[in-house]
This record gives sequence, C-alpha cells and structure tokens, in this order.
Amino acid sequence: MTKTKVAVLISGRGSNMEALVRAAQDPACPFEIVLVVSNKPEAGGLATAQAAGVEAVAIGQREFAKDREAHERAINAVLRARGIQVVALAGYMRILTPFLVNAWEGRMLNIHPSLLPKYPGLDTHGRALQAGEVEAGCTVHLVTAGVDEGPVLGQARVSILPGDTEHSLSDRVLEQEHRLYVAVLAAFCRDLAGV
Repeated sequence: MTKTKVAVLISGRGSNMEALVRAAQDPACPFEIVLVVSNKPEAGGLATAQAAGVEAVAIGQREFAKDREAHERAINAVLRARGIQVVALAGYMRILTPFLVNAWEGRMLNIHPSLLPKYPGLDTHGRALQAGEVEAGCTVHLVTAGVDEGPVLGQARVSILPGDTEHSLSDRVLEQEHRLYVAVLAAFCRDLAGV
C-alpha cells in the first residue's frame, strides 16, 4: 500500500502530532508522517518527532518580522520539497493567510477543542463551562479562510461533569482528540487515494 505523505504543523508540545506518528507506525495505516514543522523553534514537539524518527524543521516566525505570507511561503517550500500530500495542523497557534490556505485547499485539516461551530478560536473550555454546557468535545475540519469555519469531517463528544475545571475538561477532551484525529485523517487519506 502506498501511504499518503502527511506533514504536521505544530507550535508546542505536539501531543496530537505524537498520536498521529504512533498511529502511522501501524503497517495498515494509510498515512505516514514524513515531516513536522513548527513556527516556534523551542516547541517541545520537535524533539518528540525527531525521537520517533520523523524529520522535524523549525521555521521561526520571528525571522520574518510581520510578513506572515513570507513565513508561510518558506513553510510551503519545505512541504513541496518533501512531496507532502496532506497537511495536518495540530496545535498550530497561528492564523493562516490566504496564501497557505489556498495552496492546500481541500488537503489541510485542523483539530479544534470544541464542538464547532460552537466556540471557535481560543479559550474553548472556559467558554463552554461559563455557558453552562452539558457537553464539550473536539472537531476535525478542513481549513478554509475563516477561522475554524471549514467543513466538519468528524467530532467526538465529552460530557461535562459536575465540578469540572478547564484543566479537567481539557484533559478528557485531549484524549478524544488523539483518537478522533487518527481516525479522521486515516479516512481522509483513504478517500484521497480512492481506497
């Protein structure tokens, strides 16, 4: 089986990236993680990727001052040079410009810690708790120009328990993120390959 070449973009510790890398080690997995890119050279996930035998590249945003598109062009050049077919955003904490969104239209996924369309953007767990929601969760969606507005590819739900804090809810949602992202990316890559 020819596996779909996936790059993961991260900004921090990369726990979702790590889940994807682990899943890709299964011979039956339809994707392989061939590259991890971070906009922050100090991101802990870079070392995690390297330890798993995955190429890890830091393309620091500070070097590009405020020229976000130039930064994305540098990222895109690395993605193209490695023959990447699908891009998975996993805790990539930067709003993309139309350049990168358009360059990877229909082939860039993101995971978000809420049941979209509820609570796009930041502080999703705090907002859900403050609103008195009875459930939270996570969403994998295609990336489009609007922040967290792309078509939903999959969701996982988590009950909000009495006494939940942002931290306790975040931990339970993160467990579901790791499962959901693997399942949705696998299905997406199978569809892409026509399998």
